Amino acid sequence: MVDIKAWINMFSEKVERTFTNRVWFIGLQGSYGRGEATETSDIDVVVILDDLRIGDLTTYGDMLDSLPNRDLICGFVSGKNELLNWETSDLFQFYYDTTPVKGALDILLEKIDKQSVKRAIRIGACNIYHACTHNFIHEKSELILRSLYKSAVFVLQAILFYETGTYIKSNSEMQAAVNPPSAVLETALKLKSGAGVKFEGMSALLLNWASAVIGCYKE
Repeated sequence: MVDIKAWINMFSEKVERTFTNRVWFIGLQGSYGRGEATETSDIDVVVILDDLRIGDLTTYGDMLDSLPNRDLICGFVSGKNELLNWETSDLFQFYYDTTPVKGALDILLEKIDKQSVKRAIRIGACNIYHACTHNFIHEKSELILRSLYKSAVFVLQAILFYETGTYIKSNSEMQAAVNPPSAVLETALKLKSGAGVKFEGMSALLLNWASAVIGCYKE
C-alpha cells in the first residue's frame, strides 16, 4: 500500500515547484480519496493550472515520471477556465468525489443544480446501456463488464444525491443507505472484492437496471 499522505505531500510540493504560482488547485480522487484503496488502486490526482498549454502536459508528464509509484498515477489536469465552463453534469461528480489538497472547488457549486444531477444520472445510465450491449455482442470482455459496474456505482451515488440531497463517497456507506437494497450495487462491490464474473447474468442485470434508470430519469 502507498502511504498516500506522504505521497500526496511530495506530489503537491513537486507540482508547485514545477509550475510555481500557476497552480490553482490540487486534489485527490478515487479509492485513495475515499479511504478505500487496495494495493492495486490507482492514485487519482487532480491538477488545475491557471491555464493549460500543450507544453505544460509534457512538463507534467516528465514530472510524474520522476515520482515513485508512477505506474499507479492517473487523473485529471486542466486549465481553470475550461473547468469553470465544463459540462455541469460532469462537475457534479467531480466536485463531490474530489478531496482538496491545495485550494478549493466551492466556486463550482453555483453551477451544479438539480437538473445537472439528473442529467448526470441519465447520461451515465445511457453510456452504461450502450457499452453493455456492445460488450455483450462484440467484445465479450469480463474486464469491460467490471468497469461498467464500477460506473454504475457513480450513477447510484448521483441517484441517491438527487433523491435525498446527500452525497456518500464510501461504498460500504452506500450499501447501507440505498433502500431498497440494490442488486447492481451489491454485485459491483462483490466484483471490487475480486468475485468472479458471471457474464450473461451480470450483463442482463446491468442492462435491465440501466434501462429502468433511463426511463425513470428522462427529460
